[in-house]
Amino acid sequence: MSDHKDHSQCGPQTHGHDHGPACHAPSPLTPDQAAALNQVPDGYTGLVWTCPMHPEVRDIANNGCPLCGMGLEPESATLDHDTSELDDITRRFVISLVFSVPLLVMTMGTMVPGVSLTRLIPLPWQDGLQLALAAPVVLWCALPFFQRGWTSLKSGHLNMFTLIALGVGVAFSYSVVAALGPGLFPPDFRTDDGRVHLYFETAAVIVTLVLLGQVLELRARRATSGAIRALLQLAPPTAARLDEDGRETEVPLDQLHPGDRLRVKPGGRIPVDGEVTRGQSYVDESMFSGEPLPVLRREGDRVIGGTLNQQGGLIMVAHRVGRETLLSQIVNMVAQAQRSRAPIQRLADHVSAWFVPVVIGVAVLSFALWAILGPEPRLSYALVNAVAVLIIACPCALGLATPISITVGTGEGALAGILIRDAEALEVLEKVDTVLVDKTGTLTCGRPDLVRVTPLGHRTEEALIGLAASLETGSEHPIAAAIVRAAEDRGLTLAPVTGFQAITGEGVEGVISGQAVAIGNARMMARAGLDPTDLDAQAAPYRAAGQTIMFVAIDGTLAGLLGIADAIKQTTRPALAELRAAGLRVIMLTGDNEATARTVASQLGIEEVHADVSPADKSQILKDLQAAGHRVAMAGDGVNDAPALAQADVGIAMGTGTDIAMESAAITLVGGDLLDIARARRLSQATMRNIRQNLVFGFGYNALGVPIAAGLLYPAFGLLLNPMIAAAAMSLSSVSVITNALRLRRLNLSQAISA
Repeated sequence: MSDHKDHSQCGPQTHGHDHGPACHAPSPLTPDQAAALNQVPDGYTGLVWTCPMHPEVRDIANNGCPLCGMGLEPESATLDHDTSELDDITRRFVISLVFSVPLLVMTMGTMVPGVSLTRLIPLPWQDGLQLALAAPVVLWCALPFFQRGWTSLKSGHLNMFTLIALGVGVAFSYSVVAALGPGLFPPDFRTDDGRVHLYFETAAVIVTLVLLGQVLELRARRATSGAIRALLQLAPPTAARLDEDGRETEVPLDQLHPGDRLRVKPGGRIPVDGEVTRGQSYVDESMFSGEPLPVLRREGDRVIGGTLNQQGGLIMVAHRVGRETLLSQIVNMVAQAQRSRAPIQRLADHVSAWFVPVVIGVAVLSFALWAILGPEPRLSYALVNAVAVLIIACPCALGLATPISITVGTGEGALAGILIRDAEALEVLEKVDTVLVDKTGTLTCGRPDLVRVTPLGHRTEEALIGLAASLETGSEHPIAAAIVRAAEDRGLTLAPVTGFQAITGEGVEGVISGQAVAIGNARMMARAGLDPTDLDAQAAPYRAAGQTIMFVAIDGTLAGLLGIADAIKQTTRPALAELRAAGLRVIMLTGDNEATARTVASQLGIEEVHADVSPADKSQILKDLQAAGHRVAMAGDGVNDAPALAQADVGIAMGTGTDIAMESAAITLVGGDLLDIARARRLSQATMRNIRQNLVFGFGYNALGVPIAAGLLYPAFGLLLNPMIAAAAMSLSSVSVITNALRLRRLNLSQAISA
């Protein structure tokens, strides 16, 4: 994992999954029914699996949900990730694709003028070849869908799998009967050569499309759990434990106990939460605090497991180990937030709750009426009309309605630098009314920069910066890097330094061109012979602006002041204006101190600020807003934002931030540009509008066709809906859905947003 940040936002700007069918919301369960779904024995301490839609389902193995058939997910955070379901579905998809493509080419080839398959495949063989190609797809590749469909019927939790299993099963069964016994059908349903139209390609293509959606869903689920694995990997696998004689032993973290003495080497990660007992060093705690500058930790100071020790060595005593550490608590918060966000119920699944039994009822009623009242041969007419009802109700267009729009919409977002990981983000983002933004790395560049220079005496800014940068080239401190970077940006030539010395917690000193130069805080100036009390008044304006003050002394005389701060990104102000214009409430959450947070907020016109907040505080503030009825988006870039990003209705990560933030969020803004939040919301509105239109197309054709397929027009007009026409109507609905989804390509996200 890399915590590297790209800070291009601080300079000139250049820009260049679909979830499968979700379960229908379950009916309330009695306490006895809920208890029966818990298959975890008392005292069991291993991995527990649970259904994301039905948390009362708990098992020690991933055997699928007994209510809806969906795959289970781990209940607690773990480094291991079970990919068996993804591997299995991927194999089924590949095999389905291999058999479906030639089947589709074979059946569609007859519709191309001038093409005659009888020259290649004799007519008597074609039906048998179609059956041979479709059978592996339906009987093996689609087996999980039939199992889930059967589970949904038994439990009464009808969903899209019910429709898929029903449509595929009926289309395939009908085609098998038609291929093996065409004489069972009325003459009107047979061609001149005595054959009956087959629907093998319909069944196979539906299976292939749904398998593709399942592959995308499982990959998205794996990416989500990647955030937890990355968090767990922040802690080192072992720690250097010291015994009473000072001998050092490498032990796994799970063998540590409170009170153990540990050695932390320079450049290593602190293993657990504890307190420094000897030594001093700068520790990078930005992953938790959000502050860009490392913090000096010395004897008596607390340290956090997972943070990065820099130059110095430390001896510490462990206080909190195992699940008690702050890092473990963050991991559990992320895992809990991800599980608590059940997938949003798709409109298609709500329709399925009553559409499936209605379709089955209409098909059964149609069969019964035709078998009793229809003309001879009654049973043939009854079978054909019942099949026509089920085929026209096949959920191909309903299944395409969401994924095709999501595919096009996410593609357009990617071209604009907006990476959307799943459909849920687009479904919710259009309803968001509150945006929480982290400060460091989101509103600001996330690194210290030289923002103010005050030379004293006859010196110019360039001379002062060049002198300071020459001395700071020997330091690895982030403030030193900011000063050196400022000199490089100005093209200044640096001078050689002799006698360089770094004083931890104070600054640096050395000799340049025969002059004794010192850079640092007030304590460093006292070491150089200056009176610290005289410096407070000169430093006040810098501190009021939220800047870190660095004094420069030459030969014991104050030569200038340097202001270091985390600069605001160039796009932050226009982005906030766009969000406010869209009617969104903007709140700043930051682990930085109150004074700095208020300074940045006042510069940006943000009225609501929460400073000095921990990762748990951020998550709780977000939960309180959600409890008050708000739809909340969270924008952040650090590890400390991960729980809130996972808890938010929509988590938005800066692409310039940490991998963990991006894996915890549903949306990643590649350029780290807040303007892309407004663009993403516009994309969400357009995509959801397109999905609703698609559902109207997909369901409308089926709903209108079902009564006609049942024979509603026969008494008055003598018209029956041939299954071939039913299949054509089903195909037309799919074409309409695809064509409508492609209109999203006309959406220009690069334009300025005013609504």
